[in-house]
Parts: sequence; structure tokens; C-alpha cells
Amino acid sequence: MKKIYLAGFDVFRPDAQQYGALLKTLCEKYGFEGLYPLDNSVPRNLTTLETARWIYRANIALIEQSDIVMANVNLFRGAEPDSGTVFEVGYATALNKPVWVYTDQSRSLVQQMAAHKVAGTRAYVDDLGYTVEDFGLNLNLMIACSAHVVVGTAEDCLQRIDPT
Repeated sequence: MKKIYLAGFDVFRPDAQQYGALLKTLCEKYGFEGLYPLDNSVPRNLTTLETARWIYRANIALIEQSDIVMANVNLFRGAEPDSGTVFEVGYATALNKPVWVYTDQSRSLVQQMAAHKVAGTRAYVDDLGYTVEDFGLNLNLMIACSAHVVVGTAEDCLQRIDPT
């Protein structure tokens, strides 16, 4: 049975443990073993910095154990996916692991940002004047071009991944 690392900001939910159990149950339904970051128990008596480093190493180890990474890249605390999740996607990509991401956002970045066209050019900018990439993609090209993108839920994503 292939192992899927379940990346995403879901670990910050008030019901993170229960939600992780639900994701793992969905993985089993589709023939996978889910690896959830909160499966690990942080040792007691660590300093705050030691705890952060321990969590980092434990999550890296889970990614390395996995066959596939599936990530929730819905917007989190702003106009972009969670930065930790994006790091995990990049790390898995560097390890040549298949990466699947899911989002509820089907509109292009230009549409999501309500960007406006710069007169006399093909460029779009946001309200602060920063260029908004216009490739018709619903995610930044570094994610959209390195992962299998599914518009939908975690279960929609799992349905598309081949368990063999």
C-alpha cells in the first residue's frame, strides 16, 4: 500500500487531530496509507525552538517515507497557500515524488487577485503594483507546473491518484 504524506494548513484547524483522522480514513478508502504531520508526538521538556526543529525533522522524515505527497493548497491567511505546505510540495518535488494538490479555486490568478491590466501592455498588476502572472493558471506556476492540480476536495484528489 502506497503512503501519502498529507500536507496542508489543516494542522492548524481547531479540530486538527480529528480532521487528520478523517483524511487518513479517506486515504484507506482509496487504497493508501495516510501520513499526517500530527501523527508524531512532540517530546516533552523541549524549548520552543527545539520543538520547532523537532517538528521540522519529523515532517521531513514523513515526506521521505511517503510515496506521494498530497497537499491542501487552498488560500490560507491571505492570497496564497500556506508557506509551510508550499515548502513541503517543493521538497517532495526535489525528491522526485509525485505531488498532488487540491484547491477550491478554479479561476486564474489574474481573476483571483482582481488584477488590472497595465495600459498598452499585456501585463497585469495588483493593487500594490506588483505583477500578477498571467498564464491562465489557478496557482503560481511553480506549483501548477510541478504538481497534479485538482480543483475540489481532498477526496476528489484521492479519487484521481492511482493506488498501484
